[in-house]
Amino acid sequence: MTVIAKSDQTSGFAVASTALWQRALAQVAAHAQAHGAHLARTVVLVPYAQLMPWAQRHWALQFPQGFAPRFETTRNWARQLQVFEPSADDFAGDVARDTLTARALLDRVGQGAQREMLATPLQEAAAQLAPAVAAVPPAQRAAWGDEARKLLATADEGSSLHYEALVARLALEWVLASRHATDVLFEPGVRAAVDVLVVLEGFQSDALPQALLAHWGEQGACVALPALVDEAPAPPKRALHAATDAEDEAHRAAACVLAHVRDGRVPVALAATDRALIRRVLAHLDSSGVLVRDESGWILSTTRAASRVMATLQAAAWNASSNVVLDWIKHTPALMPGEVNRLEQWLRKGVVQHWSAAAARDLSAQPHLARTVATVEAWRDTLRTARPLAQWLPALRAVLEQAGQWQGLSADPAGMRVLAALRLQDGQQAELDAWGDSAGRRMTLAEFTRWAKDVLEAGRYVAAQAADAPVVVVPLPQLLARPFAAAVLPGCDEKRLQAAPEPSGDWSQAQREAWGLPTRQSLEAAQRAAWAHALRTPVVDVLWRTGDEGGEPLLASALVLALQLDGAATPGTDDRAARAVAATPTLRPQPVGQALPVAHLSSTAYSDLRHCPYRFFAQRQLGLREADELDAEVDKRDFGNWLHAVLQHFHEALLAEPTDHPDERRTRMDAAAEAVTREQRLQDGDFLPFAAGWAQMRDGYLQWLAGHEQQGATFRQAEVKARQPLGDLELVGTLDRIDGVSSTGEPTVLVIDYKTESDSVTRQRIKSGAEDTQLAFYAALLSHDTLRAAYVNVGERGETQIHEQDEVVHLRDVLIEGIQHDMARIAAGAPLPALGEGSVCEFCAVRGLCRKDYWADAEQALPAQETP
Repeated sequence: MTVIAKSDQTSGFAVASTALWQRALAQVAAHAQAHGAHLARTVVLVPYAQLMPWAQRHWALQFPQGFAPRFETTRNWARQLQVFEPSADDFAGDVARDTLTARALLDRVGQGAQREMLATPLQEAAAQLAPAVAAVPPAQRAAWGDEARKLLATADEGSSLHYEALVARLALEWVLASRHATDVLFEPGVRAAVDVLVVLEGFQSDALPQALLAHWGEQGACVALPALVDEAPAPPKRALHAATDAEDEAHRAAACVLAHVRDGRVPVALAATDRALIRRVLAHLDSSGVLVRDESGWILSTTRAASRVMATLQAAAWNASSNVVLDWIKHTPALMPGEVNRLEQWLRKGVVQHWSAAAARDLSAQPHLARTVATVEAWRDTLRTARPLAQWLPALRAVLEQAGQWQGLSADPAGMRVLAALRLQDGQQAELDAWGDSAGRRMTLAEFTRWAKDVLEAGRYVAAQAADAPVVVVPLPQLLARPFAAAVLPGCDEKRLQAAPEPSGDWSQAQREAWGLPTRQSLEAAQRAAWAHALRTPVVDVLWRTGDEGGEPLLASALVLALQLDGAATPGTDDRAARAVAATPTLRPQPVGQALPVAHLSSTAYSDLRHCPYRFFAQRQLGLREADELDAEVDKRDFGNWLHAVLQHFHEALLAEPTDHPDERRTRMDAAAEAVTREQRLQDGDFLPFAAGWAQMRDGYLQWLAGHEQQGATFRQAEVKARQPLGDLELVGTLDRIDGVSSTGEPTVLVIDYKTESDSVTRQRIKSGAEDTQLAFYAALLSHDTLRAAYVNVGERGETQIHEQDEVVHLRDVLIEGIQHDMARIAAGAPLPALGEGSVCEFCAVRGLCRKDYWADAEQALPAQETP
């Protein structure tokens, strides 16, 4: 309970709350006295549990002598009277049990094939109906059910709403046939033991308390708390804050809370309208050292402990991706960080997207990797076989223990709540015996994972927090009858604070009215009443965002717009403290690489040096590189690598068994494509965009090849690893293809490099002469005095063209001279500046290192001295 002052003397902001309780409790006392009831045999039902200590406290202040009535909620009262033990098929109000019962019921009515699709909607529909059915006295429930069935639609086979009607009917029959935890309140013994029942009603009428009032007759009384609220002695101060986005809204909400705490306006109510936003606000308050008590808690599935348990199950799926498995094992203490890092590097280097492909690899040459993969596979195998729930739970616990995660979960309060919700703790599995046949049905891993997900999404975690915290996170309706000095209401936009909330479920208006389910009208009335009461708080800050994360513009809630039209609020001031930050622009980096000698130089590395010396320094001398994406889609680069391998397979097979027949060549090329696809473990769906144009590309290439061979060209080698010493440096590279070309005499070597880019780009490479170094570099890898070099552009539209560099020998000589000059300059200590020019920077992996976006002057002049 929030401490509102250092003594029981109420402060000014608590006067209205105290007056409300005095009136309400006076009516309770008067009703008990009028019926001659003993206060110890009087029960007062409050609308929500957080009001129980407040009611007890105010009764003690108002009536310090004598007995006090019992202040309860319906659920708490029923729990104290009797431990509820539902039978096997009863709707228990426990998602862990009810989802299994829903599956069993669907099996019994012949809908086993639709079980996975309908089980969750059935459980949700039953949960929506259960409060309405529980509010009907058990003796009248059969007659009520007869009338309720008349409002159900017929579940005709083949109709568009067949499954919706089936779920509704099955849900109704399920809750009608079930015993409910609050049925004990209608027992004759309870009626005889309680002389007077008083219901303190909140903003929304609850069906069960109203039914209990009818059951108690004249001894029952209803006191509407909202009607007892007095107008504040001073008009409230209401400030409106329009934020630009969610982060700005969280910052401003936290600033409002901090301002109230600083000025002594405590306790502060922080309305939990948007839980994701509240998480951000709480992060800011925590960094400021402000204690917060969160009464609504978090959905259990959003906790870190729940995510780690779910990661275990998701990683065990047969089609788990490598990313999913890595995400799991990075949080398994049983594996050393070095083991996981080596495995991740290997997976990323080989772009192994699917874990099944990694497990199938031959790792005999890498024993450390083999051991790690085998360990992970052993854990996954434990969770692979279908089994009943009673066997799934020990299997999951065993994997958590073997992976070293159990101890961490057991030491974490949220982890303990997760383990309890999933029935993984010692002794909890005995509970499954009372669940009947539903718990004995075999479940696949996918079904068990879905069950665990449903359980965690239905559970809540409320952390233990200080009772006297100055800030309390509460739902908007629970500001009623509590003495808050200030209220901060974030999330008041049109999406998160609707004036007329949509009622849950697919029930019709007639069904809602007949069965006592919430209607749009009743929800709107309750929402407006809660909003009006929140605005009675002495100081109120209302916040909303004008745009969402996706750039979608947002309006303020209709309730806020009405407040603005009435002129009942003023624009709020930004309470965030301004902080002066001095601009600290950086200069272009100019590192020196002489201490990092280059022993090997490839064509790509030298291209980096010419485009941007700093990129060469970072990637080639320091050895920095981006981590490869495991789940990246197959792109143009992947297609190019695939095509290189296909052409290598095709030409090597053609060299071994020559043929000139077009159909035979076409068949061999298709076979090579299929073989490479299997070797690279490419999925058909991933490769579909490129596979669609394969036939046209293949035919165009074979047509070009026939003409190429008619000019005296013959294939010699493909994917040739070449090395050529150049002083202390060694040039290295892989030549796509080497042909021999001869019309009459000695064949001339023809170096070919495949391109899948636009043909116009390839033409520009040839025109650029010495600016394009690739063919000249490949020529430098060979020791031939005379040779030819060309690009072969393999077009996706069936047009393969060859573009030869006629001056390749001269360009090779120029290139070698330039390489020697540049390497000498680096060795002599010449700076390697970031050029930061043109398209080179657009997709540069080291742009974050050179800090181009933070240079002092975007047009800063390059150093005057000569650079490599």
